[in-house]
Amino acid sequence: MTSRERYVNALTFGRPDRVPFMPGWPRQSTLAAWRRQGLPERADWFAFLLRELGVEGAATPPPIDLGVDFRMIPQFEEKVLEHRNGHYVVQDWKGNVCEISDQFDVTYLRTAKDFVTRRWIRCPVNTRDDWEQMKARYEMDSPGRFAADFSDRCRRAADRDGLLRIAFPGPFWQMREWCGFEGLCMMMIDEPDLVAEMAEFWKEFVAAMLERALAHVAPDAVVISEDMAYKAKAMISPAMTREFCVPSWRRWRRQLSDAGTPVIEIDSDGYVGELVPLWIECGVNVCSPMEVAAGSAVDEFRRRFRRRMGYSGGVDKRCIARGGQAIRDEIRRIEPVVADGGYIPGCDHGVPSDVSWPNFVDYGRLLAKITGWL
Repeated sequence: MTSRERYVNALTFGRPDRVPFMPGWPRQSTLAAWRRQGLPERADWFAFLLRELGVEGAATPPPIDLGVDFRMIPQFEEKVLEHRNGHYVVQDWKGNVCEISDQFDVTYLRTAKDFVTRRWIRCPVNTRDDWEQMKARYEMDSPGRFAADFSDRCRRAADRDGLLRIAFPGPFWQMREWCGFEGLCMMMIDEPDLVAEMAEFWKEFVAAMLERALAHVAPDAVVISEDMAYKAKAMISPAMTREFCVPSWRRWRRQLSDAGTPVIEIDSDGYVGELVPLWIECGVNVCSPMEVAAGSAVDEFRRRFRRRMGYSGGVDKRCIARGGQAIRDEIRRIEPVVADGGYIPGCDHGVPSDVSWPNFVDYGRLLAKITGWL
């Protein structure tokens, strides 16, 4: 099987020859710790891990990039506004003003290259006037929205062995980016019409972006980022979720299913037990990363939701850090779900720096065995 076929079959309850080997990915601080603990300085960590384990054929081709940009254009200027008491007050590319430790710089807020705690000070959308200005940053025909060679990229992607995946924010994630979490929740109570307008705008913007891409090529998977749950509950009520989020999920799922995209995944940290029934209702068939500390245990969810939902992630990062019997017990817990299908196991978030390189190698060996690589 190609890596593409293996991935799709694993998540859709097919019959892959082996389950993809996706143990999780380190952030920058984790990688620095690993290099002090035995990972050679210049080695590619994943290739070195595979050699250490004696695993062949698990590497995948580089991801295919269609050159489609769902972000605001133009972006805000990234800059330091103030430096005080070991902290920076910065403006990030999304227009948020926040405080971060001065061991980082503003570029750390562009991608999740490390674990950066921040204190939010101000978000870009607080009023209807702010919203009107923000909408102007999401013109479909803005230069850079689609790569200059977009059509050529799509033609090359149509004849592929590697996985084609498109990722974009869902309505909750995107509105939270504009308004901030507290601001959005207050707005849902005080100005629900404005929230509904923003949600509708985002639904239609993403639908138009997908329409243009799907006219050329159907991705194998779409990942919708939502992050809308705490440790024990969703961040908003089921009623609010139905009102502000469900219409987008339904609309996009129809487009993608009609185009032949087999994997429609929603990514959310926290306890997603209240959300999974809504996702199933909307036609979503995979969720991740299944954060164990929050109660999103794949073995429990498989008993509860049967084969109506597939999963990715779900290995407790705390057990990987403890190693030894703790990780052996954790692998034993998830093994029946791996065997049942519809599941690619891996770390339930970015791999933190308290996971040592020796423990990660031991965990990788156990994971390779239950996924059929050893």
